[in-house]
Amino acid sequence: MGTEEILNTIREKLGGIAEDIRYAKSAGIIVRVKPVNLREASHIVHDVLDAYFRTMMAVDERPINNTFAAYYVYGLDNKGINIIIETHADPYTPVLPSIADIVPAADWYELEAWDLLGIRFKDRKLHRFVLPDDWPEGLYPLRRDVDYTARPSPRITYKPPLQGPRLPVGPYHPALHEPEYFELFVEGERVVDVEYNGFHVHRGIEKLAESPRFTYQKVPFLAERICGICGFVHSVAYTLSVENAAKIEVPERAQYIRSIVLEVERLHSHLLWLGVACHLLGYDAGFMHSWRIREKVMVLAELLTGSRKTYGINLVGGVRKDINLDKMAAIRNTLAWLRSEFTKLADLVTSVPQIVRRARGTGILPRDEARKLSVVGPVARASGLNRDVRRDYPYCAYRDISFRVPVYTEGDNLARVMVRVEEIFESMDIIDQLLDKLPGGPIMAEKIEVPEGLIGVGNVEAPRGEDIHVIITGRGRPYRWRVRAPTYQNIPALKVMLRDAPLADAPLTIASIDPCFSCTDRIVVIDLKTGKKEKLQTVSIPGGCGCEI
Repeated sequence: MGTEEILNTIREKLGGIAEDIRYAKSAGIIVRVKPVNLREASHIVHDVLDAYFRTMMAVDERPINNTFAAYYVYGLDNKGINIIIETHADPYTPVLPSIADIVPAADWYELEAWDLLGIRFKDRKLHRFVLPDDWPEGLYPLRRDVDYTARPSPRITYKPPLQGPRLPVGPYHPALHEPEYFELFVEGERVVDVEYNGFHVHRGIEKLAESPRFTYQKVPFLAERICGICGFVHSVAYTLSVENAAKIEVPERAQYIRSIVLEVERLHSHLLWLGVACHLLGYDAGFMHSWRIREKVMVLAELLTGSRKTYGINLVGGVRKDINLDKMAAIRNTLAWLRSEFTKLADLVTSVPQIVRRARGTGILPRDEARKLSVVGPVARASGLNRDVRRDYPYCAYRDISFRVPVYTEGDNLARVMVRVEEIFESMDIIDQLLDKLPGGPIMAEKIEVPEGLIGVGNVEAPRGEDIHVIITGRGRPYRWRVRAPTYQNIPALKVMLRDAPLADAPLTIASIDPCFSCTDRIVVIDLKTGKKEKLQTVSIPGGCGCEI
């Protein structure tokens, strides 16, 4: 089905309630509806057309059209095209209907839009989500009239203590490889519920990108600092969103270089995770061998970019460093060694009885729950969802190569291990294909102009899953830059994965989504006499979205 046929289908299904339906190559099919029709439109797109919920971007558009706007991005994976439902709220009392009961994956997005922009969602409970409890009421940091340098005075508020037996896991815990905070509600040795307490050092990266100190060509370096493991993914997703919006033709060679570096990043990320998983299961020999192999990948990354991490080679329009014949030879030599060493490690890890017994049948996420929550990456593929944006929404050089997407149906921790193991082999094959087809030519576009008022979407398959950036262009810098990292989409699934699970399986199950969090926790103070509990503000001005921002 071509774009025109999809448009006709959208017009048939939504024409009666849409104010406007248009196609933008940079973003997809955009359907504008009034708030009163948002729920019906969401039901049709999500349930009738079976589109996958990808992200939502809330925007203060008062300087443009005197409204607050919300853009709900869905994807028709089998067609490789987005459907964006656009709606606008009153500038003085912004209110939209909640769709969280229709699209469960939209739950966090609504809470975030309320917390950071002050958009209220009807018929649902709203509470502090990103901002700390002592954040001043009525101050919404992603509104355009709030300066990014603002330093609000805290106003202490209290939350009632959580009831029932509970076990705090984090923010620092020997079973976790990053600072993160979960409260596990238990009955004996059985987990009955879990509450995630995140956004601990919310760095305001999206807000910072709107400030005068940043330009379109500086933001890639900011984007790369969103995540310490897959920063290049964010850099590419950002540049793609701008290039798609502005119709910038990126040279083919630069597209191939981006894809090669993306797969190198996938290799080191998956090897890091596999080592951590072995460590959590008490198999430290596997941990050390995995990281020994990963070290060769880090050396290769430094050879290609100049840095082991935070590569700094990406710009809007292309890349800053080329790959010469010597580097190509080094890549092939590293891959040959890596195949040999990782094959032995993979055979060993997947045959250790203790690992298989601990991982099989634990942390199960059924396919229907995975679909309902719109999980991404290895978490989705291990639960039977055959989706990968490299194939479904091809970008960079992925449209020129072939690869297999590993899919398992068990939905357990072992399936998530196996997906990543197989993806490591696939990444090596992908790099070989890219080197064989690497074209000549320039690595940077000659003409780069970014008009104002355009919308663009950039998606990249990060090691953890789909990373999607949405941008509205401004004068010299983004007007609004929305980042949705894969962890943001996958954490809600832990409620399902941990329900009725043995407490001993919790660390591996949490780690199985390969969560990525930012730095450290807010301080939590509990009054032992009254039982009152409060989270105190430790950051300046939060902004942005996603647990990795």
